[in-house]
Amino acid sequence: MAATMRDLAFVRPCAGMSSMSQQIFEALHRGDNAQAVALARRALAAAPDDLEVKRAAALAFRATGDRDAALSTIDAAIAQMPDDAELHFLRAGMLLDIQDVGSAQAALAQTVALDPNQFGAYIVQAQMAVGRNDFDEAERLTKLAARVSPDHHWTLMLQGSLASRRGEHDRALSLLSAASQRAPDDLQVLNALAFAYLAKGHLAFAEQSFRRMLDRTGHTPLRGLLAQIVLQQGRPAEAADEIAALLSDPSQVTPAMQTLAGELELQAGRPERAKPLLQAAFAAHPESHRATNALLLLWEATGNTEDTQATLENALAREPGLDHLWVARLAMAPFGSDEATAIVDRWNAARPDHLPALQAQLALEAGTGAHAASEATARRIAALQPGHGNATQVLFDRLLDRDPPAAVTFAEGLLPSASAQARPMLRRWIGMAQDAAERPADALATWLSLAVEETAQTGAPPVSTPAPASWPDKASVDGARAPAVFLYGPPGSQVDRIANVLQRALPEFRSDRFATAVQDPFQDSNVPARLAEGVFTAEQVAGGWQSQLPARGVGANGAVIDWIPFWDNSWLLALRPQLPQARLLFAVRDPRDMLLEWFAFGAPVTMRITDADSAAEWLAAHLAQIADVIEQDLFPHTVVRTDAPGEDPERLATRFAEALGVPAFPTPPRELLGPDRIPAGRWMAYREVLAGPFAALTPVAVRLGYRQD
Repeated sequence: MAATMRDLAFVRPCAGMSSMSQQIFEALHRGDNAQAVALARRALAAAPDDLEVKRAAALAFRATGDRDAALSTIDAAIAQMPDDAELHFLRAGMLLDIQDVGSAQAALAQTVALDPNQFGAYIVQAQMAVGRNDFDEAERLTKLAARVSPDHHWTLMLQGSLASRRGEHDRALSLLSAASQRAPDDLQVLNALAFAYLAKGHLAFAEQSFRRMLDRTGHTPLRGLLAQIVLQQGRPAEAADEIAALLSDPSQVTPAMQTLAGELELQAGRPERAKPLLQAAFAAHPESHRATNALLLLWEATGNTEDTQATLENALAREPGLDHLWVARLAMAPFGSDEATAIVDRWNAARPDHLPALQAQLALEAGTGAHAASEATARRIAALQPGHGNATQVLFDRLLDRDPPAAVTFAEGLLPSASAQARPMLRRWIGMAQDAAERPADALATWLSLAVEETAQTGAPPVSTPAPASWPDKASVDGARAPAVFLYGPPGSQVDRIANVLQRALPEFRSDRFATAVQDPFQDSNVPARLAEGVFTAEQVAGGWQSQLPARGVGANGAVIDWIPFWDNSWLLALRPQLPQARLLFAVRDPRDMLLEWFAFGAPVTMRITDADSAAEWLAAHLAQIADVIEQDLFPHTVVRTDAPGEDPERLATRFAEALGVPAFPTPPRELLGPDRIPAGRWMAYREVLAGPFAALTPVAVRLGYRQD
């Protein structure tokens, strides 16, 4: 055992030690623990009062896992010599074996009280402090250990471990590497070094270190950690092999480990090896959500529908109260099919008035347009759980369709008791109902007040840069360059509907800028002005964009459709000379509908709105730049009109094909485009209440091809 070897580093045969205890220590040092115990029992019988025999015997018992005998023997030794610091130190280690941390800490405190130079006690205490994240105490104890033995490899190990836990990864690796050079075979040092590599992200070095530990100790559970490290390096088959080796030890075979092994085999493309593992895990642990999900993954990989359905049906027959089994079975049925309806009916029969079953019924009815049935189910859910989100949404939508004034009253009635998180949504609903009830002044007031509040802490819309005296020449298109398309839609353009279609259809599409900021020029709205001023060069802007493509998962050919959050024509100063193979894809609609949509539903990038007039003036100037690109053909571009894209998906597909430079693009299904949140032409109902803002937008609306009034 490693703990015994650590103790032996401090407890060694010495002059005056009896030959019996000498023989026990020699057996321990050569790893013959059974022989050490046999010698210990004979020695204790022959010399029951020999302190060194008791010390050696306690270590022998501990080495074979006989913790009770080890502890009683060391206690007898302490009773004989209560002021021996080393005995208290050994007792602390034995207490740690049985997880009696409090008593172990007391024993260590007694150790250093009796002998302030007990290096080992400081080491163990510091390791315990690191383990409980008490870094200040760990540092204090490490300094005490350094006073006793400043150059000892364990002192360096502690200093390095502490640095690693504090995020000082480079310093940690320097210290632990030095410790490893001094003691290359010390398992504690190797363990600390391996975890420091892992914390720094040096996966290959961490893997190498953990493999050395596995070779030295044969500690099978290390394979689980190795599997994770190997998987992070993109080698699922090797990770699966590590878990397979781990499962060769019967003590490690658990449903959770079998599930993990099966998941890895699926990732490695070996479903035939995953099948027995996942089936065994599910059979043993059907209540496990993970095992059930893995069974569905196996079904997707093998297409063995009948077998999977039978497995789930058998489990449901035994455990009809497990909701996730019903969900899994439902996932195997086409949505809205007779099969799906039958499963939902069985679920509700098995668990009457059970919320998850009713929610499944509501989703099925609402998704298939069964409005009367979905409303009835929503009322049942609301009775069981007042304020239930999906049920309330259905009830509001039904009222909005048939009785907008009642929908206003319904949403207003929910507002006083709503949580802070729900209140913005309810206010937006109120505005939608007021709009549907032909109360434009009220709807505008509701939406605009919410928009002002929600954007108060965000940045102002970026100011458009003026056009240069002349544009740089367009570079010739090199056929070897990877194609690129930049998608952009101003606030209120419903560009997200276009992005949704492209994301589903094209693996080259990237929407990552709206989840995590990409560190390139097109993420920063300040870059256009700096580019126009000459602070940045065209090469820097284009190069900065291209350098980040690999990190964004863009393939080897470099083709990308990049949805960008901002647009300014000064970016053409970089695109024209540096990226002539690119193309712009603008999503636009009538600017007056755009303004209304922006107030009512926000935009993919939140920008400060202070009032209707200033928002309209900014949007007019912003759209004027896009109109310049179109009218002057400043750069290759395609315009997709989002006023009512669902009315003509074939035309939409044609525009996509043009933008992507391909012969054809599949016609998107209507449902993929989502709803017309603000229908085309709805702005006309707001001509009086938004007369000034619409006057600012009308000239650019006409330039973009829309009616003047």
